[in-house]
Amino acid sequence: MVRNPSFVELIAHLRASGVLKSKNIEEALHAVDRKDFVSPELASDAYIDAPLPIGFGQTISQPYTVVFMLELLDVREGNFVFDVGTGSGWQTALLAYLVGEAGRVYTVEIVPELCAFGKENIAKYKTLVSRAVCFCKSADGGVPEAGGFDRIIAAAEVATVPRAWRKQLKAGGRLVYPKASSIFAEVKRADGVFDIKQYHGFAFVPFIEG
Repeated sequence: MVRNPSFVELIAHLRASGVLKSKNIEEALHAVDRKDFVSPELASDAYIDAPLPIGFGQTISQPYTVVFMLELLDVREGNFVFDVGTGSGWQTALLAYLVGEAGRVYTVEIVPELCAFGKENIAKYKTLVSRAVCFCKSADGGVPEAGGFDRIIAAAEVATVPRAWRKQLKAGGRLVYPKASSIFAEVKRADGVFDIKQYHGFAFVPFIEG
């Protein structure tokens, strides 16, 4: 019989694979249980390193991929983060842990049912829920009322990065997103030019435009 891995074994696997490098991300993984962000019928599969369906053609992303993107994003305490695609709420909750008490995560989900699902899951973490501001709308226009972001991360593959995202990213900020079966990481310089790196070999659900 094949035994599903445990919570601790999943984190050990991510560390051994080399993708998990940062202490704060490892602490976030320990603090925010992936099992709390999947449907009850998939609870036994929560610690498998694979994406799982959450309905409406969407998934909770593979842990390896989530950690890979979080390492590129390099979130610091006090950061303001724009999280595109709340989905199950798992990545949002991880980000809420990483930004600390002084930071905020603004997360947007266009599918109403998933917006409700993500909010419900994040609310299981009383110390984190106040750090996450959830919007049920299109992410195309960003969140201008937030006053700018230190970090922006998208959980769905875009054809073109919306102009508003780059505009709302502060100088020195980081933007991480999937496109063309790759993950891109951009850093905004003081002159408004973006330094871009591409990492090949990833698959994501498509970004739903408003």
